[in-house]
Amino acid sequence: MCHFNCHIIKGHGEEWLTKKPTTLGHEVAGVITKLGPAVTDYNVGNRVTVSLIGYPIQERTWSTCIGIGFDGGNAEYVVVPVSRLVRIPEGVSFEQAAVATDALATSYHAVMVEADAKPGMVLGVVGHGGLGLSGLAFGVINGAIVYGFDIVEAKFKEAQEIGARACFQSLEAAKDVTFDVIVDFAGTGYTTRTALQTVKEGGNVVVIGLGAENISVPVNDLVLHSKSLLGSVGSSVEDLRYVLQLLRDGRLKPSLIEFPFEETAETLASLERGGHRSAVVDEP
Repeated sequence: MCHFNCHIIKGHGEEWLTKKPTTLGHEVAGVITKLGPAVTDYNVGNRVTVSLIGYPIQERTWSTCIGIGFDGGNAEYVVVPVSRLVRIPEGVSFEQAAVATDALATSYHAVMVEADAKPGMVLGVVGHGGLGLSGLAFGVINGAIVYGFDIVEAKFKEAQEIGARACFQSLEAAKDVTFDVIVDFAGTGYTTRTALQTVKEGGNVVVIGLGAENISVPVNDLVLHSKSLLGSVGSSVEDLRYVLQLLRDGRLKPSLIEFPFEETAETLASLERGGHRSAVVDEP
């Protein structure tokens, strides 16, 4: 279950929806019960999950995103394009696979593809919600030196348990650290602007958070110091497959909170209040 659904229910982000009305639910895993006549690569009974927005960006369309472009998984059955299916490896639960489609794969793409985190690189992760903590974990797994940032100090313990070298309440507090790249999972405007001012010359800032609709950036700093500002949304099928392999191998262990499907409305309200940092899963 994703905080994005809270935005949709409250009337924000409506431009994302290419089908209206739409059944929500874009983090989905289940069992194939019926096949279209042209499907040959899958069988009834296969355990599968559904990838979200695909890359390369030039070929992407919201109309092929489950729960946005067509009816999603908050239903008993859902019809899915075969091009979006990914097999769930043995040892990976439905709950883990569902969370992998967005909460994990979206973070993976931002940190590992757009930010191009490498061993030894100094990486800043701003925002310690579910996506941010996942992104922090991917940086650590890949050998980057990771620093965490969040205004809520109570979130530092979990980030450091994942592998953050240190945590701060603001980027200004880490002025002695030279950052190769900063990934902004908050996107409040202030965080993005400060990240651009903080990252090293020639460094990159990747924005994935949608905390502000419009922001102002220090253009002189961007141009004169050859810095890059990138946006990131969703992931590719290949990203999702790799995340599922990490889950299968036990290298990635997301914290999950499960709720019965009947409590969907209450759970979304709790997400809206910021009541959960762990991934939240609806059980049918």
